[in-house]
Amino acid sequence: MSVELVAKLKALKLHGMAQTWPELVAKARHADFAPDQLLGELLAAETAEREVRSIAYQMTAARFPAHRDLAGFSFAESGPMRH
Repeated sequence: MSVELVAKLKALKLHGMAQTWPELVAKARHADFAPDQLLGELLAAETAEREVRSIAYQMTAARFPAHRDLAGFSFAESGPMRH
């Protein structure tokens, strides 16, 4: 049943829910999950997955030359700030 359910979730393009389903089923077996709590966690997983995919798509669409962050920035080489 679980494999079929995951396949149906993926067919509906609910990849976050499909990825989280097995873990939630295991949790639900060991804890008393209310149906609304289970659905809430599935929706939260789907929302998070969509946000991650959206950011990845936007980064690709922006065509930045390379990923850079402040951790790798050399402030010494940038010189003094001028106003």
